[in-house]
Amino acid sequence: MGRTILVVEDDVDLNGIYKEILELHEFDVDTAVNGEEGVKKFIEKKHSLVIMDGDMPILDGYQAFKQIKEIDVNANVVIVTGFSEFEPKSQEAIKDGLIKVISKPLGVDELLKLAKKYSEIKV
Repeated sequence: MGRTILVVEDDVDLNGIYKEILELHEFDVDTAVNGEEGVKKFIEKKHSLVIMDGDMPILDGYQAFKQIKEIDVNANVVIVTGFSEFEPKSQEAIKDGLIKVISKPLGVDELLKLAKKYSEIKV
């Protein structure tokens, strides 16, 4: 059940690109287009890594991160954002257990490095 990744990104093209890259490297990838859908998919299948956009409709990445951490305190979540990683809500989320905040664009090398590092479910 390892190597499961959930990509939550409202930009459908970017969502598809992340999925395609990860699947080419033999990761099991699910996608969602907003935070609410991402939380629902995480409940259905506790992914070993969640890569999430910070700014999305319905439920943003930071709100979804908090809900995911309530479901599983050990969840591995990374937020990718067009805003500064040093903004207050990013710093607060890191204190609450967010692995990392990455400024967009997220490059292929960094995507794969994160996926390899956090994709195994710890029992």
